Amino acid sequence: MKIHEYQGKEVLRKHGVSTLQGAAAHTPEAAMDAARSIGGSVWVVKSQVHAGGRGMGRFVGEVDEAALALVVAGADAPG
Repeated sequence: MKIHEYQGKEVLRKHGVSTLQGAAAHTPEAAMDAARSIGGSVWVVKSQVHAGGRGMGRFVGEVDEAALALVVAGADAPG
């Protein structure tokens, strides 16, 4: 089965397994909204593509950085 990590977490939660809070964001604005909704002071923004590759995660400490990291991750993504 080829699914993204966030989709796998949805399946796990559906069956009562605890997972870390997260959100899928397809735009910089959605990344900022997700960071605000989750709260806290540091977030991890990572790309999820089926093309493979590792090390695409970014730690960010400001809501605006969450949006920027999404843009950068998209530019760095293979394919």
